[in-house]
Amino acid sequence: MGPVDDVKTRVKVNIYGSEYIVKANESPEYIQKLAFMVDKKMQQIGNRNRTMAGSKVAVLTALNLADELCKLREDYEGLLKLIEEAK
Repeated sequence: MGPVDDVKTRVKVNIYGSEYIVKANESPEYIQKLAFMVDKKMQQIGNRNRTMAGSKVAVLTALNLADELCKLREDYEGLLKLIEEAK
């Protein structure tokens, strides 16, 4: 048997009306949290664009989440720079 890191957790999640089985090295609670965040964002975008196909809602959701991630990374890098300058 391999290391514990190789053990995948199987978690059933529901995102935007579809059920998925997610295999991950993370806890089920963490996977559920991620699925909830994605579902919530897709619901927000879908509610603003009721005639839009689910695949397009998914792409817009991915773009929105990527935007949030990039901004957080920029903020993080800026904070690291400030910390280094303060030393």
